[in-house]
Amino acid sequence: MSEYERSRTMPAQPEHVFDQAASVGQLDAWLPRELHVRVEDPPAVTVHEDGTGQDTAALMRAELDQMRIEWGTREQGDYAGWLQVAGIGSGASEVTVHLSFFDESHDPGERQVNDALDHSLRLLEEQVRLRVDNTAG
Repeated sequence: MSEYERSRTMPAQPEHVFDQAASVGQLDAWLPRELHVRVEDPPAVTVHEDGTGQDTAALMRAELDQMRIEWGTREQGDYAGWLQVAGIGSGASEVTVHLSFFDESHDPGERQVNDALDHSLRLLEEQVRLRVDNTAG
């Protein structure tokens, strides 16, 4: 089993960050560009990976009261992950993303996963900034 975790501080209230991260219609704006999530019958979703052309049955749950999103494969149990938003004061938040690969053959490797996590967190921050700026202005 391989596990990866990355965090990023964002200059927005945790509620704004969580709302953006949990918006299924906005996932393509910050997930790795080769992954696409399509809602089936919540919490059921399908994840399409451009590189392989495969669709994978998955689950995704967002818990507003915990500021947490959890996901994972449905049938295979190949991977799971979570995103946690925490307020850190002064109108800022910390977002942590954790991925677990239970099947080593599905683990793309430390460098690729960490790069993808860092990139996704940067994109999420950009989306949060756009949303907060548009709301404020």
